[in-house]
Amino acid sequence: MGSGKSTQALQVHHNLTARGLSCILFTQLDRQEGTVSSRLGVSAPARHLGPGTDVFRILAMEHTTPVGVDAVICDEAQFYSDAQVDQLARVVDELGIEVYAYGLLTSFQGELFPGSKRLLELADIRVELQVEARCWCGERATQNARMVDGRQVYDGELKVVGDTDTGHQAVVTYDLLCRRHWMAGKANSQQDALFD
Repeated sequence: MGSGKSTQALQVHHNLTARGLSCILFTQLDRQEGTVSSRLGVSAPARHLGPGTDVFRILAMEHTTPVGVDAVICDEAQFYSDAQVDQLARVVDELGIEVYAYGLLTSFQGELFPGSKRLLELADIRVELQVEARCWCGERATQNARMVDGRQVYDGELKVVGDTDTGHQAVVTYDLLCRRHWMAGKANSQQDALFD
């Protein structure tokens, strides 16, 4: 979180389309369905992928049109299923279409997202974005903390979009923490003072 994944996905999409290439922008479980949006305020329309969408089939059909497909940019790729990641590999190998995938590595539980794990297993190139997100203490933020009513939680459904109502009037948000504060469940300096 906070590393500029969606911003970079939008930048790559812009650069490629500005050169006349045909690009498809995909997303899954983004803040706004059917849109890739950045916290910086930029956004672009995108195709929403459901968990069972056959990405290879869609792109194979589009690739045969007169316009074709030169590249696919996938945002929120951590939410893609293993099957969808395998399909993206086939898109590269069998259709010759470039695929750019952007997503988080680990969940609020500190474990690899299944989609991210599969992407790491199959990707030709892996690049960690170097934007320096920081914890409230000033250290490098490496963990995503899920907050429910302001308290950090470590269990629950894996895929929950932030700022949502869970049905119990609990507001879900996410915060960036360094590993030390994530493991200790210290989401702010007031909690740090209580625990030290």
